[in-house]
Amino acid sequence: MKPRKSVLITDLDNTLFDWVHLWHACFSAMLGKLADISGISIQTLKPEIREIHQRHGTSEYAFLIEEVPSLLKAFPHQELATLFAPALDAYREARRRELCLYPRVAESLLKIKGSGARIIGYTESMAFYSNYRVRRLGLDGVLDAVFSPKDHELPRGLTSDQLRKYPAGQYDFRKTEHHLTPPGELKPNKDILLSLFNP
Repeated sequence: MKPRKSVLITDLDNTLFDWVHLWHACFSAMLGKLADISGISIQTLKPEIREIHQRHGTSEYAFLIEEVPSLLKAFPHQELATLFAPALDAYREARRRELCLYPRVAESLLKIKGSGARIIGYTESMAFYSNYRVRRLGLDGVLDAVFSPKDHELPRGLTSDQLRKYPAGQYDFRKTEHHLTPPGELKPNKDILLSLFNP
């Protein structure tokens, strides 16, 4: 008789849902609004944004707009996050619309969970985005734990409380445990995989 499997370790992005499609839809919506409001062409904005993503090591950098050189030059004395709030709204609207599990993923995860196995998510997406997507997809509590890198540093002078629109507790998992992986560690990493069994 084969031994019963007691733990499932799964990636999140492009495994449980289509991250590439999601990112493209959100980014395109935001970029289009940035160009419309600023009058600066998409062809000018794209390489500047690419450089910012590369500098921060993520294509999901929350403070992108405040660092785009063309926007800083064109609007030197304005609060860019406020001026371009419609671009951020477009990003969020696309995210709400496009974020969904692949077909039969929910059914499969619940069946595995019902067998008594633990389900662990292991991702290289940063903590805030991973947390949001797990909660939005209804997987808080379905996944026993999520392992992800910590978030990028906040710009100087900003705190998490200043950025939150809702009470702090609404940003936390209710049941899923969230663990941070060591800085700079990428998959596959056998030491991290082994540690998932004893977080």
